[in-house]
Amino acid sequence: MSDTTLQLGIIGGYLVLSLLIGLLAYRLTDRTAEDYYLASRTFGTVVLLFTTFATLLSAFTFFGGPNVAYGSGPEWILVMGLMDGVLFAVLWYVVGYKQWLLGREHGYVTLGEMLGDRFGSPALRGLVAAISLFWLFPYVMLQQVGAGTALEALTGGDISYAVGAGLVTVFIIAYVVLSGMRGIAWTDTLQGAFMLVMVWAATLWALTEFGGISAATAGMAESNPEFLSLGGVPYSPQWMLSQAIGIAFGVAMFPQVNQRFFVARSKKVLKRTFSLWPILVVLLFVPAFMLGAWARGLPIDVPENGNVLPIVLSEYAPAWFAALVIAGAMAAMMSSSDSMLLSGSSYFTRDLYRPFVNPNASDSWEDTLGRIGVAVFAIAAFVASLYTPGTIMTIGSTAFGGFAQLALPVIVALYWKRVTRTGMFVGLLGSQVFYLASVFLPFVPDTYGGWLASVVGMLLGLVLTVSVSAVTAAAPSEETDLYFDLHAD
Repeated sequence: MSDTTLQLGIIGGYLVLSLLIGLLAYRLTDRTAEDYYLASRTFGTVVLLFTTFATLLSAFTFFGGPNVAYGSGPEWILVMGLMDGVLFAVLWYVVGYKQWLLGREHGYVTLGEMLGDRFGSPALRGLVAAISLFWLFPYVMLQQVGAGTALEALTGGDISYAVGAGLVTVFIIAYVVLSGMRGIAWTDTLQGAFMLVMVWAATLWALTEFGGISAATAGMAESNPEFLSLGGVPYSPQWMLSQAIGIAFGVAMFPQVNQRFFVARSKKVLKRTFSLWPILVVLLFVPAFMLGAWARGLPIDVPENGNVLPIVLSEYAPAWFAALVIAGAMAAMMSSSDSMLLSGSSYFTRDLYRPFVNPNASDSWEDTLGRIGVAVFAIAAFVASLYTPGTIMTIGSTAFGGFAQLALPVIVALYWKRVTRTGMFVGLLGSQVFYLASVFLPFVPDTYGGWLASVVGMLLGLVLTVSVSAVTAAAPSEETDLYFDLHAD
């Protein structure tokens, strides 16, 4: 049996297993929008922890993060493994618990729905959905880019980029359309555990081939001695804090993560989950990113915009083991893509279609439309990935920063009664316009005194939201007490 046949057999078997889990979940899923999007808010600790874990830790974990560590050193672990593990856990409590209470009491499915109700504004609801879908699209595309490049590198070009990305897209559409949130959570639990095991297996295998930790570190130090010191380029304090803040706050506003704040079965489940989160994050990021840094001391050739992990595996691991690790990477990509597609569909159906096209749509029609939306969104992202693949790091960091602009106005609204509809509009639009300009207009700076534009934009959004709210009055349709008249457990 050829190496390519063996590799494709392993990866194909994994894809089929995910589809079978989706079919099982389909048999247990009600034909209602709430069950399709939120599994009727029934998740326990293990499923909620691993579905959030697998949803977040995408192609970036297996490819983008190790690439950064390979190019700039292992300090990236401090940004992702420690800072964001802790920062996001705090945000899970600050934002997630309040959202969980509101969702339980009022039946909210999306962030836009929750904000639109509070401020009596379908336009605000639509704006939040439009912003979210705009930034979600390139991140879905990122997963397909990762799948295509991984399979192409693993098979030495026998499977082309387009075929690899298309294959994964078809399987994701199949099981997401069938199973909804319940099936996604079940496959995420499998995928999260699998990718955690495989990244450790890959690291331990590689260290054995490198001659152990000491030899691997010595090779890295000989090649790039600056990797052993703190604070080198690009790891200035401002850069590291900007990355950590932008990513953590952006994660809290990612639709696929934000919706998981609604699905816990109880307050106890929610608290257990965010308490365990930092531990799980560190367990994944440390070996993945150190493997990228250690690879700098190896005699390998990583092309520009190439991914270091598949190249290391092709040089130092047998074909069957490399295929298992790439299957773990595929698990990471699929577990992000499936949730993004489902969340993107819910934002479209509930926040755009219902308010502006068909307010009287039945629940069963919304359920059907949501499934159609998953397929359309996935196919569009796949087509875009063929023409504008970009680099995983650029697409990922851009999307995180875009979502981060939503965070501070939302947090202020959750905890300050005085926020007005006008303040929310100005804060959200002002920060988005500023950030978009920094990303797409070459004459607009993307750093300010070492701080990235994503963090500067967040502060701008906060200042605009608070200051405009302070000088404007609430509209008659606003429900200023909605977020405060709650019955906590």
